[in-house]
Amino acid sequence: MSSLKVREGEADFDVPGAGKSCKTWYKVYGTLPHPRNTPLVVLHGGPGSTHDYLDILSELTRLFDVPVILYDQLGNGRSTHIPEKNGDVDFWTVQLFVDELHNLLNHLNIHDNYNVLGQSWGGMLASEFATRQPKGLGKLVIADSPASMALWVKAANELRKGLPQEVQDALNKHEAADTTTDPEYIAATNEFYKRHLCRLDPMPQGLVDGLAWMEKDPTVYSTMNGPNEFYITGSLKTWNVIDRLHNIQVTTLLINGRYDEAHDMVVEPFFQHIPKVRWVQFADSAHVPQLEETERFMEVVWAFLRG
Repeated sequence: MSSLKVREGEADFDVPGAGKSCKTWYKVYGTLPHPRNTPLVVLHGGPGSTHDYLDILSELTRLFDVPVILYDQLGNGRSTHIPEKNGDVDFWTVQLFVDELHNLLNHLNIHDNYNVLGQSWGGMLASEFATRQPKGLGKLVIADSPASMALWVKAANELRKGLPQEVQDALNKHEAADTTTDPEYIAATNEFYKRHLCRLDPMPQGLVDGLAWMEKDPTVYSTMNGPNEFYITGSLKTWNVIDRLHNIQVTTLLINGRYDEAHDMVVEPFFQHIPKVRWVQFADSAHVPQLEETERFMEVVWAFLRG
C-alpha cells in the first residue's frame, strides 16, 4: 500500500456528572467498513495516557489492510479534559471507560463486528469489557496487562529489588516522605522505566509524547493509578478481574515482554482462567513490544487476527 487512508473525528459522549459536553477524539486508519477485514479497536494505557505510543499499530493497516481505530480516552490528549474532577474516584471509574468504548463503537457503526487490543491499562479495560460479553466482539488481545493490581504491586516490588541500591533508597525515601515530585525521585523512577517500561534509548517519540500528556494533565492517572507505574495509590489499587475471567468467551491473545513490568505473574491468571487463550512473550522487550520489536509484534498480532 503506497499511502494510508486516515481520518480523524470526534464522538459526542454524554457523561452524567461531567458538568460539560464531552467528546472522544479518534483516528481511523484504513477503510471502514472494510469488505474483508474486521476493524481493530486499540485501547491505550495509563489510565490517562494517549494513543500516541500505539500509533505504530497503523503498520497493521499498511502491511495487512486491517482497519485500525485509535482514540484518546476521556480526560487527556485530544479528547475532553476534566481537570476539575482530579481526585474524584466516584467519577473516574472503570465503568466510565467501558461506556466510552461502547459509545465509540456505536458512533463508528461497528458494534456488530470488531476486535479489541488493549495495552497495559487498556488491557485491563479490555478484559473488563470482554467479561460482559459485549455484542460484536470477535477477538481480544491483552498486551502487557495485569489481571490484578495486587499482583502488579507484588511484581513491581520484586523488580525494584533488581535496581541499584541507591536507586531503591531514593524511591523508598521519597515514598515514605510523600515527596514523589522531587527530582531525585523522578530520576530514580526513570531508572526503573529504562529497565521495565522501554529498553530503547532514546525512547521512541510516541512514548515520550504519551508520557508528556500525562505530565501536562495528570488528572486521570493520579486519581486512578498514582504517581508512577510501580507506586500505586489510586482507585485501581484493589482492582481485580480474576474471578470474572471465565466469562470471556472470545479467543484471546496475551502478550508481554521478557523484561516487562507486566511480569509473568501478573499475566498468568489470564492464561489460567480465560477458556480460549494463547500467550506470546517477546524476548527483547519490556512493556512496549510494539515499539521494541515492531516487526515481530505486527506478525504475531496479524497471525492471531486472521487465524
